[in-house]
Amino acid sequence: MYYSSGNYEAFARPKKPAGVDNKSAYIIGSGLAALTAACYLVRDGQMKGEHVHILEKEKLAGGACDGWKYEDVGYVMRGGREMDNHFEVMWDLFHSIPSIETEGVSVLDEYYWLNKEDPNYSLCRATVNRGEDAHTDGKFDISDKGAMEIMKLFFTPEEDLQDKKITDFFDDEVLNSNFWLYWRTMFAFENWHSALEMKRYIQRYIHHIGGLPDFKALRFTKYNQYESMILPMIKYLESFGVQFHYGVQVANVEFDCSDPKHKLAKRIDVIRDGKKEAIDLTENDLVFITPGSLVAHSSFGSQDKPARFAPELTPGDGWDLWKKIAAQSPEFGRPEKFCGDPEKSNWESATVTTLDEKILPCIEKICKRDPLSGGVVTGGIVSVKDSSWLLSWTINRQPQFRAQPEGQVCVWLYGLFTDVPGDYVKKPMRDCTGKEICMEWLYHIGVPEDQIEELAENSANTVPVMMPYIDAFFMPRAKGDRPDIVPKGAVNFAFLGQFAETARDTIFTTEYSMRTGMEAVYTLLNVDRGVPEVWGSTYDLRDL
Repeated sequence: MYYSSGNYEAFARPKKPAGVDNKSAYIIGSGLAALTAACYLVRDGQMKGEHVHILEKEKLAGGACDGWKYEDVGYVMRGGREMDNHFEVMWDLFHSIPSIETEGVSVLDEYYWLNKEDPNYSLCRATVNRGEDAHTDGKFDISDKGAMEIMKLFFTPEEDLQDKKITDFFDDEVLNSNFWLYWRTMFAFENWHSALEMKRYIQRYIHHIGGLPDFKALRFTKYNQYESMILPMIKYLESFGVQFHYGVQVANVEFDCSDPKHKLAKRIDVIRDGKKEAIDLTENDLVFITPGSLVAHSSFGSQDKPARFAPELTPGDGWDLWKKIAAQSPEFGRPEKFCGDPEKSNWESATVTTLDEKILPCIEKICKRDPLSGGVVTGGIVSVKDSSWLLSWTINRQPQFRAQPEGQVCVWLYGLFTDVPGDYVKKPMRDCTGKEICMEWLYHIGVPEDQIEELAENSANTVPVMMPYIDAFFMPRAKGDRPDIVPKGAVNFAFLGQFAETARDTIFTTEYSMRTGMEAVYTLLNVDRGVPEVWGSTYDLRDL
């Protein structure tokens, strides 16, 4: 596997890898990284679709990239995805995935023209005093000393950032600035998170620093991430005959690591319909493993029920699998570094669905756009600067769901601090029902106090989701804590997703997940075509 840039290799079609007709693949999980690996197996690896098996313990594919309606609860989006024009692997793949909405065009075509004709930008990045514009006005509001702290981190080599926290480099000069408000709310960074990852972010997106205050750098899908991204990938894979196995839990993967130069995955232990089974593997059976999980132990609440904070790890979750795998070789990572302190890796989100027009005027006053226009609404998150929960909310193009009733608006919000009382609802966010979370949000967008409870009760339906490990990948880490995508000596296996290590790219992005899928397939099948390198703006004087 090697990296390349430019059109010469980007448009080349690789030759069929030697021996691929004799190979099979087993992909554990069906998140974005896993589906990407499957797509590259059939597109560039030219593996027979019926030889590709996706093992998913849930009833639906997609992993953390969700967007569903639960009949007894309502619309739910656990999170959202912000894309940019230099997600090189993402666009490499999506130019081949047919749109499921517009015949004859690709997902990339659809996405490109949508954002070209309706470009994203925010007209109000932050509020204070119950819905008033905070007038951050595009300014970072950072002192020379704070700017130099950022520059010091920018130039510090990664080997000197092992296990370092952001607060090892930043003090109040940065942490009290607009820059940090923009940054931490956009990416969900906490002060105690990884300085190494913060450095990667600054370098990776140096070309977008100017667009940080108003989000003009961002691109968004038309609908929620499940319908706009995951479903087209599933349809594409099904057209090749790829085998989806739902309701199959992978309990363990057994390895033979006796020869460091020839490490072999030899068996997958699964539980299917309550019965234990074993899938025996040969060198021609490739295994793609997604270790850990951002959304493990997610707890869904409802309008009248809190989402329970329940971080206790249990057999069968993504962390349990990774721990069993990691016990077999030090090269398979150290999961406890990421899942060991859920009080430092959690936040809570909620999906508010408006049921009538009564809340919309307060929204429109802040974002200065009609939420029902079908175009860009908030243009990214609006952060409530004086919120005890550090609440942020966003409204993407409506409808966010194809089946969403006309006149309804789906709002996504999240709070970084779930363990402190709110400003209107005097309870920690994690103890609040959907209605109470909606009341706190309505308070902060300026709804008159005598109307708040009635509107939260009758003009909205709110579904909270508590996620104990959603920021786990930001925990301070050192070299070796995440396994390499293809560890040294690995013959028939690779690691995928946010807890696999690849150089220069940044976690908590669709690009990172998809890059690990592409690199895994290209390495194990020796596909003779360059993987697009991470966009090199940090080396470009025009951006610097």
